Amino acid sequence: MSNIPYKIYLEENELPKDWYNVRADMKKKPAPILNPATLKPVTVDELSHIFCHELALQELNDTDAYIPIPDEIREFYKMYRPSPLVRAYFLEKKLGTPAHIYYKFEGNNTSGSHKLNSAIAQAYYAKKQGLKGVTTETGAGQWGTALSMACAYFDLACHVYMVKVSYEQKPFRREVMRTFGASVTPSPSMDTEIGRKINAEFPGTNGSLGCAISEAVEAATSKEGYRYVLGSVLSQVLLHQSVIGLETKAALDKYGIKADTIIGCAGGGSNLGGLISPFVGEMLRGEADYDIIAVEPASCPSLTRGKYAYDFCDTGKVCPLAKMYTLGSGFMPSANHAGGLRYHGMSSVVSELYDQGLLSARAVEQTSVFEAAEMFSRVEGILPAPESSHAIRVAIDEALKCKETGEEKNIVFGLTGTGYFDMVAYQKFNDGDMSDYIPSDAELEKSLSQLPQV
Repeated sequence: MSNIPYKIYLEENELPKDWYNVRADMKKKPAPILNPATLKPVTVDELSHIFCHELALQELNDTDAYIPIPDEIREFYKMYRPSPLVRAYFLEKKLGTPAHIYYKFEGNNTSGSHKLNSAIAQAYYAKKQGLKGVTTETGAGQWGTALSMACAYFDLACHVYMVKVSYEQKPFRREVMRTFGASVTPSPSMDTEIGRKINAEFPGTNGSLGCAISEAVEAATSKEGYRYVLGSVLSQVLLHQSVIGLETKAALDKYGIKADTIIGCAGGGSNLGGLISPFVGEMLRGEADYDIIAVEPASCPSLTRGKYAYDFCDTGKVCPLAKMYTLGSGFMPSANHAGGLRYHGMSSVVSELYDQGLLSARAVEQTSVFEAAEMFSRVEGILPAPESSHAIRVAIDEALKCKETGEEKNIVFGLTGTGYFDMVAYQKFNDGDMSDYIPSDAELEKSLSQLPQV
């Protein structure tokens, strides 16, 4: 038995005092986001019509490496942070691997995921600006849950547009949001002009994050005293989520552990970007090297099969244009059970890092993902969220490679949240009713052919 404890905890006074902005260390910065009307880089004033002013400043800041975390946010973080870095001894034993496997567990709060790290920050800035409330979208429901908690803490109104398939599959996640005071609408709805348009164009659609984003933006910009907030993709969100990676690195350093392989699930990029940012920073500065793997669903493969191009961040084409790996804003993913990964594009920061070869990407099918989730839950005692289970799948695969080669690699992955509201998915897997869907080249070409000409 190793002398590394099962759980590595940092002390409260070791909680990061600053967020880390990886863009500051990137020689080649992510391409600027563009105003869709002028095709020129958006200004802070333009973004401030959609986002809180301070968040607009953070979104466009690619020069300051460290941005202080306000005291009120740090105090809130102390309710559940620092979160533990866990040595997966039982999984290692089950696999018979010489690899050492660690996971950063972000499910130890009521929202059940890492999303609260950014939700409380965005709610704080909304309250500081004197707003009445915020609107947002949610896929699996974890972001909506986290934001409803944060808004309740600051006494803000919260309106959530929840992707229709998740709204129907995860009624209890919806009820947690309502318990915290949020109103929840299945998307696409008939409440907004964009929702009605999408329903007409795609009759019977299960919805997508792109659809829900469009509705939430329309709702925010048409109501006095409201702004839109987003749980992933944006650079500001990756900034807030850097607490994950900063704590992970501090915990590893505490015991003199050097990570070899770092793995995260990838939908919009918030968890992955937050986990890897300080490690990538070391790579950019020439201080260390890591094998970083982004894992996405084969049903929505933006990195592995998408195109690096400017695209709309939403299906309704009302948001700014971002250069990212995308499947096209009109791509409608299948109703797979990793709702938080059903987004057509990838964070501009993650996309640029991927394009520079600082990380690799792998697409996995959902039946193999749930096989990994089942193994993990049986030996480690945590029921993982489907999104997190993509990272578990590849962590297991990498550990089995070590078994073949005899390498004692240190593998670190992000366990973004728990799966206790995902029991419909687990039921389908246990009943043998789960299938794998991989979009054809023709399907992808259809949506990619509609990319804006920028």
